[in-house]
Amino acid sequence: MARTVGSNGVRTAQAIRQAGVKLIYQHGYEAMSLRQLAAEVGLQSGSLYKYFENKQSLLFDIVRDHMDDLMAKADEALAGLTDPMDRLKAYVGFHLRYHMTRKAHVFIANMEIRSLEDEHRGEVVAMRRRYEGLLDTILRDGAAQGAFKVVDPRVSTYAIISMLTGICMWYRPEGRLSQDELVAIYTDLVTAGVAEPEAGLAEGQARAEAQRARA
Repeated sequence: MARTVGSNGVRTAQAIRQAGVKLIYQHGYEAMSLRQLAAEVGLQSGSLYKYFENKQSLLFDIVRDHMDDLMAKADEALAGLTDPMDRLKAYVGFHLRYHMTRKAHVFIANMEIRSLEDEHRGEVVAMRRRYEGLLDTILRDGAAQGAFKVVDPRVSTYAIISMLTGICMWYRPEGRLSQDELVAIYTDLVTAGVAEPEAGLAEGQARAEAQRARA
């Protein structure tokens, strides 16, 4: 756990955390040394302990902060939406944009969870399940209302999140497609995969009519 520091140490603590993200992403948690970290922020190795108990607590803080931020921003993206299809589209768009812009944090949260001690890992897993629960609830609500055809909401949740998260492994800002174009492609894939045939047909007709009206 991070130590409590005065206001004059807040920026240093943030710099240490940012450097930790960079070095763990580049070298892996096990390979990163506190000496490297201290050099990155211009400190003596011993000075790091004013801000963090040890390397393990730094990793936990990075992953926990990432999960807190992910959940808070997901709640913001879904706020005020009640229709399951609207909520699903908002979830997909949010997840994609978040993961395209926070590649290092996502990588560390997914790949270095194995490096967390049991207590820390358990807390992070619980946070991850709460985030996954947002999508699970959307799928169950849509199925209950007849908008979605979902045989197993939990399996569908894992499959969708896995597909969406994979984008951070290959997305490049300078790539052929923009974020908006990628979100549109992925959204079509997800919604087509869960929509009831009649509901999907109705939405397709509405989209076609809107396009004709704009033309």
